[in-house]
Amino acid sequence: MTGDPGPKPGADITTASPARMYDYYLGGSHNYEVDRDAARKALSVVPHGQEVARANRCFLVRAVDYLARNGIDQFIDVGAGIPTSPNVHEVARSVIRDARVVYVDNDMDVTIQNRELLSGVDDNVRAIYGDIRYPLNIANDEALRQVIDFSRPVGVLFVAILHFLTNGDDPYNSVNVFTHRASPGSYVAMSHITSEDTNPKVMSTIRRAYERASAPAVFRTKKEIEVLFNGLELIRPGLVEVSEWRRSNSGQQNPPALRFLGGVGRKI
Repeated sequence: MTGDPGPKPGADITTASPARMYDYYLGGSHNYEVDRDAARKALSVVPHGQEVARANRCFLVRAVDYLARNGIDQFIDVGAGIPTSPNVHEVARSVIRDARVVYVDNDMDVTIQNRELLSGVDDNVRAIYGDIRYPLNIANDEALRQVIDFSRPVGVLFVAILHFLTNGDDPYNSVNVFTHRASPGSYVAMSHITSEDTNPKVMSTIRRAYERASAPAVFRTKKEIEVLFNGLELIRPGLVEVSEWRRSNSGQQNPPALRFLGGVGRKI
């Protein structure tokens, strides 16, 4: 169910937030009219856009479950947006009871909402403010370091976030800071919109929709996305449609109008 929850102190309700737009796609209530207006513009050319968002969310759930079942008990969710159940700590803790999770977002309104939503959870699950364009600030954040131990394997999640960075923002460096700091045995999970086999009209309309938001929508080729995994060993099945990554039902599906590619890499 969607609805305007009323602005938080300091919230910018004049500019659409990608995090709150994503919340709208997923059927959440933590969004404002400005977010819904921009989201509806994007959905005008992607009628099944909410299904695509849910497929991306399901990729996140499967990736976290896979990492936890491979021994990862600490996670950094970069560009987390507003937690939607099942969220990262719920999935991780269904496998490892005391898994640690830090949610990071550069929207202070979102961060405040996340802290409220996590208020009943223990101190090993936290929400912090951080801008992925300045990854060292996130990696060195005192609150994050109280939860995350980089001397042990960690799972770093860049799910539906790197396509909000232009090449000038250097998303490759944003990922590299974490992959270089992470110890061997760590994993990085990513999903990203792609220009390959995507209708130019769809890309144009989505770009215009996000011009009204606080971050642009940047489409990249599969090869450009694969470069983000440099220094990592891609886990089978590699970089694929998010709906196809290790899903139990392998039946053939028609490609969506808006394509999300997802993959998980392991640091050797």
